[in-house]
Amino acid sequence: MIDNQHQELPTNRSERERLRDRGQFWTPDWIASAMVQYVLANNVKIFDPAVGKGAFFNALRNTLCKENLFYGIDNDKSIINYWKPLNVEVYNCKIEYRDFIFNSPTETFGAIVANPPYIRHHRLSYELKGALQKICIKHLGYKIDARAGLHIYFLIQALGLLQKNGKLAFIMPSDTCEGVFAKKLWAWIAKNFMIEAVITFAHDATPFPGVDVNPIVFFIKNTNPKNNFLWIKVLKPQINELLTLVKSNFTNNCTNAIEVYQREIEEGIATGLTRIPTNVGIYKYHLHCFAKVKRGIATGANDFFFLTANKAKLLKLPDDLLHTAISRTRNIQGFELTSDIVNEIDKKGNPTLLFHLDGRDISTFSESVRQYVNYGEQIGLPRRALIKTRNPWYKMEKRDVPKILFAYLGRRSSRFINNKVGALPLNGFLCVYPYLDDEQFVISLLNVLNHPETLKNLSLIGKSYGSGALKVEPRNLEKLPIPEDIVEEFGLKQENDVIYKPMLF
Repeated sequence: MIDNQHQELPTNRSERERLRDRGQFWTPDWIASAMVQYVLANNVKIFDPAVGKGAFFNALRNTLCKENLFYGIDNDKSIINYWKPLNVEVYNCKIEYRDFIFNSPTETFGAIVANPPYIRHHRLSYELKGALQKICIKHLGYKIDARAGLHIYFLIQALGLLQKNGKLAFIMPSDTCEGVFAKKLWAWIAKNFMIEAVITFAHDATPFPGVDVNPIVFFIKNTNPKNNFLWIKVLKPQINELLTLVKSNFTNNCTNAIEVYQREIEEGIATGLTRIPTNVGIYKYHLHCFAKVKRGIATGANDFFFLTANKAKLLKLPDDLLHTAISRTRNIQGFELTSDIVNEIDKKGNPTLLFHLDGRDISTFSESVRQYVNYGEQIGLPRRALIKTRNPWYKMEKRDVPKILFAYLGRRSSRFINNKVGALPLNGFLCVYPYLDDEQFVISLLNVLNHPETLKNLSLIGKSYGSGALKVEPRNLEKLPIPEDIVEEFGLKQENDVIYKPMLF
């Protein structure tokens, strides 16, 4: 039997980074057992396209079905070397060095189980991205958004290898259901397969404690689709009840450690399969009724464009090309950004000024500006990915000063901030522009948005990560549902004054 100690998360920082580069996060036993139980059938070969160190093989060997075959592949040679001395052939197990994307098996399988590599799109090579899009075209008939991570393509490829009536169990990060590609992808899956169950986890029950990821398990069968599915939330970690529930074909759910909901497929995809059942459409008001949202400024090189007051003075940069700016939410403890806060940030030696050039020819600027821009060229800034799309390269993105700031990525402290100092936010924030500039309207809107019942609804429109972190894109923030009684309480709903702009979802 293979040692289960490999499932412990490494504490060494460099080792954790190496695992992240390869997207390797080992599946704990209590999750692997439930996933294997779902796909298990007599005389079936279980296929794992990202075998790692054998969490699912161990789970299979711990069952009573000793006759099952296990076939695992991996493109990490260190993993293959791990398996070589283990003599696993005696357990009907075959492990092969093979790349699932570039060289997937030609046979199909009745049972597929995996924890695919979680590698986000910005770590993928150009060559690999091209191969991934070919997988989409082959199976879906179209490309998906290039911001999808490697794990998404593992799921698509695996579904293409699933035999009729075969079963698939995958554990994936929440962006599988929350990314810009998600609704179209899951509409395709729901049309061609039966989504039998989706398992989510409370923050305290996560299978990967200490890892900034919100996991979700999918149980999918290659048979006629259904209009509903089971949505399961695990409330406690390391429980046997999950395995018991799967063994009972999802009938034995009498436990305080698990919640089980019957949901409609259409509702689940619209709400997001990671999110608790709800009907966002029942809300009369959303943020787009009162304001529009844009992301903050992406400089492409904060170390060049975002300066301390002392550095700007030493460079002799003119005041009219410098604008007060903010980049880190942790520098704002409360609900207001004031000049005192900016001064405190400056005293600590942190940047507070954005070097904000327009598109004029460089010869029209002062000597000090020309020298600094030339320095930027010497260190290769015009070749950076974002900056090289600008013409000229030093031309900064333009944003009106927003009345309200919102943290782009919040960890249980998401809030809307009154921008009293008139700072330009960098892309750690979102810009919220109320339709009315009236001060009382802005204050009322801030009260409505910071109400606990409104903030609670961020989970309905944001991407979820580990430890309760949320990431909200501008378009989705505009969809933030706002309770009608809160709107009335703070006077936004007044005849002839209410600002309401319908928006297509």
